[in-house]
Amino acid sequence: MTTRKTFSAIGGFFSTFGSAVAVSRAVNAGRKPHSRDLRILGIDPAQFDTIRRF
Repeated sequence: MTTRKTFSAIGGFFSTFGSAVAVSRAVNAGRKPHSRDLRILGIDPAQFDTIRRF
């Protein structure tokens, strides 16, 4: 693995982890997460909007 691929993989990990934290905090606060963060996690924002709380 080249240095460039290594740094890209590390950057991708931090991007995914940061999005997971942002979505988690938004949901815990009762807010809608940013669409960008949902897409990074592989979640369709339109489908996420259909989820209702009990």
